[in-house]
Amino acid sequence: MGSLFPADAPAISDVLAVAEVALGALLIGGLVLARTGHIRAHRALQSSIVLVNIPLVLYGMLPNYVEYVLPNLGTQLAQAATWVPTFMLVAGALAEVFGVYIILVAGTDWIPSRFRFRSYKLWMRTELALWWSVVAAGLVTYWLFFVPGAAL
Repeated sequence: MGSLFPADAPAISDVLAVAEVALGALLIGGLVLARTGHIRAHRALQSSIVLVNIPLVLYGMLPNYVEYVLPNLGTQLAQAATWVPTFMLVAGALAEVFGVYIILVAGTDWIPSRFRFRSYKLWMRTELALWWSVVAAGLVTYWLFFVPGAAL
């Protein structure tokens, strides 16, 4: 019986792929909590996910991007192994900043009223869609780097 993960994939990459899919699934669980009226649990879960993701990205993903993708950015941007992780980086940074902003608006009074949003559903659904696009790009990146013969 074969392994779920490619033999050439580093264990940390396997763990990060599983963790990011799990965090994405938990975000959907948070959506269910909100829809069923469990707002405090929703708030705690969603905030925890955003904050737990920061060290995963900073220590597990960003160094690999800097080492393996960034040197090729100027010359190989048209190649999937460069543009997909670059999209993931940009969209992921936006999703993290957006997530922290939502936490600050929803949970504190630190954001001035003129910069606060009113439509929570729109902002949170946008964040969920953005997050899942990053998860998808991450899985494609994993596939491109670690599955022999993979290409787009």
